Amino acid sequence: MVDYATAKTVGGIVAENMAKEAHLITDASNVYKRVGATFASHRWVNHSADEYVSKFDPRIHTNTVEGFYSIFKRGMRGVYQHCQPKHLHRYMAEFDFRYSNRVAVGVDDNLRAVKALQGVVGKRLTYRLPDQRSEAAQG
Repeated sequence: MVDYATAKTVGGIVAENMAKEAHLITDASNVYKRVGATFASHRWVNHSADEYVSKFDPRIHTNTVEGFYSIFKRGMRGVYQHCQPKHLHRYMAEFDFRYSNRVAVGVDDNLRAVKALQGVVGKRLTYRLPDQRSEAAQG
């Protein structure tokens, strides 16, 4: 999460989280131009010219990521209204799991539940360790 998207901040995030062998596909924003040159390729669509899918190559579009973020934003405004920035990555992981395991990609409710339970194997989430007491209880 960034307060203001600049070429430096966005470029740093993209460079840190993507393999240099990747093919970067973005909109035509100037924040991607410099970092885009460091990848195997950088293609974009120009929304300001009403281009949402490249007329030269139909694989060049941002529809998938824009669809994901529209679902994420609706969820954050509708269900999870009070997310603190320090927990944002957890909400993103949940929405990533839901999006990657939806009916449209062949995952029904039963399989999604199985996959979710496989993700908890060997993990334990606790508020604090059982032998720790709160400061108030220690008196």
